Amino acid sequence: MAVLTVPALALAACGRTDPPTPSAAPAASAGSPAPHAPAGSPAPHAPAGSPAPLASPVARVGGVGSACELPVTFGLAASWQPEAVAPMAPDDPWAALARRGPLTMACEIDAKPAGAIGFLRVWTGGEAEPRASLRAFIGTQAQDPAYTELRVDGRPAVEVTYRTSSQLDDALKPERAFAVRTGRGVVAVSLDSPDHEEHEEMLPAYELARRTLVVTR
Repeated sequence: MAVLTVPALALAACGRTDPPTPSAAPAASAGSPAPHAPAGSPAPHAPAGSPAPLASPVARVGGVGSACELPVTFGLAASWQPEAVAPMAPDDPWAALARRGPLTMACEIDAKPAGAIGFLRVWTGGEAEPRASLRAFIGTQAQDPAYTELRVDGRPAVEVTYRTSSQLDDALKPERAFAVRTGRGVVAVSLDSPDHEEHEEMLPAYELARRTLVVTR
């Protein structure tokens, strides 16, 4: 598994150019992501409030032998690149970036190979209620949080949408995440983007993860 490589979106927006690490290779072989197909590609900069087009999975992540081994699996949109995040020592200078509330980052899925700036991130935690985990995850600085009860893989789950200040400027940007309980504790998937337009462009990949997630452990 690879050590977290500066996941801040501000650095990603400047063009993270480091090549995929060996930990990402199994995901490529598991599904051999293909070039974009019009039917499965997100519509760039969709107008706010319009339904996001459905993305089609080209591979799955989370299973044994994939780039990130998790208590869940879900489908990946074309060209999204997963990479496992290795556990960090508490005194590691990047440790704070890999932990939010009770959840620790376990997998980072980069949208840059698909032509967008941002990430899907998978977070794991202990036994807790999904809503309580998300409330602590977004923190007290989140604005206008709205929680929705839903079902993921037939299980009770919770999604939160909220706004937070961009790392690039002071503008507010949308954020969202969903959480579900597994036999290994809570798993959350977040969509992290630098601005509203990138958020809308990456939304189909996030919704694909939520739609296809299966709890395996």
